[in-house]
Amino acid sequence: MGLKWTDSLEIAIALEDARPDVDPKLVRFTDLHNWILELPEFDDDPAHSGEKILEAVQMAWIDEHD
Repeated sequence: MGLKWTDSLEIAIALEDARPDVDPKLVRFTDLHNWILELPEFDDDPAHSGEKILEAVQMAWIDEHD
């Protein structure tokens, strides 16, 4: 079973593994959206994301990064 937009913590962990040199505080939502779609384990409709979802992923990623 792949990652869905609601799996913000799991997505954040995958992003931290995939992009350890990126500071998640500086990521634009457009880049974040694209990077999530590039994750091999991500399996959800690209159109189902929104600002609140991307913000939740970014906050979880910041927590993982720190």
